[in-house]
Amino acid sequence: MTVRTRFTTSAIGILAGLGLLPSVVSAQAVKTSGDPRIGLTAGVTDAGQAALGLRLVANRPKSAQFAGPTSRNSDLAFQGNLVFQGNYSGFQIWDIANPASPTLRTTISCPGNQGDPSVFGKLLFISIQATSGRIDCGPQGVTDTVSAERFRGVRIYDISDLDHPKAVATVQTCRGSHTHTLVTDRHDPATIYVYVSGTSVVRSGKELPGCSDLRPEADPNTSLFQIEVIRVPLAHPEEAAIVSRPRLFADAGGSIAGLAKGGNSGEGTQTTSETNQCHDITVYPELGIAAGACSGNGILLDIKDPAHPKRLTEVSDPNFAYWHSATFNNDATTVLFTDEWGGGSAPRCRATDRPQWGADAIYSLANGTLTQASFYKLPVAQTDFENCVAHNGSLIPVPGRDIFVQSWYQGGISVVDITDPAHPVEIAFFDRGPSVADKLGDGGHWSSYWYNGHIYGSEILRGLDVLELVPTAQLSKNEIEAAKLVQVTELNVQAQQRIVWRPSFVVARAYLDQLGRRRGLAGGVIKRVSTDLAAAERLTGTAQLSALAKIATRLDGVSAKAADPRRVEALTRVVRGLEGKTS
Repeated sequence: MTVRTRFTTSAIGILAGLGLLPSVVSAQAVKTSGDPRIGLTAGVTDAGQAALGLRLVANRPKSAQFAGPTSRNSDLAFQGNLVFQGNYSGFQIWDIANPASPTLRTTISCPGNQGDPSVFGKLLFISIQATSGRIDCGPQGVTDTVSAERFRGVRIYDISDLDHPKAVATVQTCRGSHTHTLVTDRHDPATIYVYVSGTSVVRSGKELPGCSDLRPEADPNTSLFQIEVIRVPLAHPEEAAIVSRPRLFADAGGSIAGLAKGGNSGEGTQTTSETNQCHDITVYPELGIAAGACSGNGILLDIKDPAHPKRLTEVSDPNFAYWHSATFNNDATTVLFTDEWGGGSAPRCRATDRPQWGADAIYSLANGTLTQASFYKLPVAQTDFENCVAHNGSLIPVPGRDIFVQSWYQGGISVVDITDPAHPVEIAFFDRGPSVADKLGDGGHWSSYWYNGHIYGSEILRGLDVLELVPTAQLSKNEIEAAKLVQVTELNVQAQQRIVWRPSFVVARAYLDQLGRRRGLAGGVIKRVSTDLAAAERLTGTAQLSALAKIATRLDGVSAKAADPRRVEALTRVVRGLEGKTS
C-alpha cells in the first residue's frame, strides 16, 4: 500500500509557528494504493463500486422529468415512510415503506435551483435561488433584469394530498434561498420559523423593495451581512412572511461587516470568503442553540427567541475557504463544520490536496467556547476526474459513540467516528468510480443521512441510494441494532433532535461490545455480564428483576477500577432502566 502525506509535518510546524494553524493539526496520511476505492471503473449506471461496513440495498434513478444534465439531485428530508428529494428542477417524493424497494410517488417540476427541501406536518418547504426561477414554475426562465415573474426565496407547499402538492405561499427574499432551516418555538407550537440562508446575488430594489447590494458604508440597510427569518403560522401558512433580518455578523462596536474579511490568508493557507452570508444553519431547538456555517466563519447562536437569533461566539480558520455546514453531537459537546473548498464542482481529494482544505474541522464546545480539536478528510486519494469535497451528513444514533455519515460528492460516502474529537477515524465507506472516464464529470453524493435504520444517499446523477450498515471489527451488530431502535416521525437534518435510547438488552450489549473493543473493562467481567444478560433476557417478572439487580450491583462494584468507568456507568444505567421496565 502506498501512503502519501498531503501536508508535510515540517510545513505544518512552520505554519503553526506563524499562528496560521492550530497546534493540534497533524499530517494526515492518504492512501494512493491498497484501498478498494482506488482504480474503480467509470460510468453512470455501470461504475465500479467499493464498500466496507456498508451495503447498497437499492438504487432508483431520477424520474424521467429530471433526466437532463442540469437537473441535479440535491438535499433530502424525511417524514413517515417518505423521502423528499430536492432537485434543481423541482422535487420528488419517494415511498420507502420497503427501504429495499423505494417507489416514486410524485414528481413536481419547478425549476429554480437548488431545491433543498424541509418538511413539517402537512407543509413542505423548498429553497429557490436562481435568477431564472419563476413564480409560475415555468421552464422558460426569466431574462429581464427586473421582472414581476421572477421568484427567489422559499416556496411552501401543502402536501396533505401527496399526489397533488399545492403551493400555498411564495416568500420572496433578496438573495434567494440557497438553503433554509426550520425552527420550532417551544413557547408557540402554532408557529414555525424559517432561517433563510441566501448566497446568491442581491436582486434589484426595483424588483423587490428594500433589497440593496451596496456595501454597508454606502447603505446601512444593505441586504448583505444578514439572514432572513420567515414566520409561518401553521394554521394559515399562506400568511408566511419575513419578520426579521438579523445582523449576525456585526461586531461589538456595531460594524455590520464585523467578522472575517476574506481574502488571501498568507502562503500555504486558503483564500477565504468574506462573512456576508450563511450557507447553512443547523439548529438544536431543545438546547436553544444553533451552529452556522457562514462563509468565512463558524458561528454559535442563541435561538431561544427563534425570531431573533443572536450570535454567541465565532471561529475562523485560514485553512477553510468556505464554511459550508455544521453538525452537533448529541450532547452538544462537539461541533463538526465542513469546508466546501471549490464549491462542490472541483476535484479536492487528490493526493496533492492538503488535508486541512475541503475537510471537516471538529471543535469541542464547552462553556460557550469552541476549541478546535482536529481535521478529518477522506483518507483515500480521488482522481482528477472526480469532484470531491466535504459535504452533507448526519449522526448515526449508536449509543455511547459519536458517529457521522457524510457525503463527499464523487468521493462517495464515509462513516467516521468522532467520539474522540481529536482523533477521528473512518469506520465504513461506499464509493463508485468516476461518472466520466477521461475528464472531470459531475455527480456523486450530495447528502447521506441516517433515517430509521438505513442510510439514504441523494446522488446527483444516479438518483436515490439506500444503504445499510453491516458489522465490522469497528462496529458490531449490537451497535447497529441499537441504532435502529431510534425511530423518528420526521427528519430535517438541519434541525437536530435529541437522541434518546430507551433501555433495552441490545443497547446494553452495544455498550459491552464497546467496552470489549476499547478494553475498558476486564475481559472476564465482560464475559460474565454478557452471559448473565442473556440469561436475564430469557426470564420474566420478579425472576428477571432479581437477575438484573445482580448485574447492576456487579457493575457498580467494578466501575471505579475500570479503564472506561463512564461507559460502565452508562451500561449500568441501561440495566437499571431494564429493572424499571420489568417492575
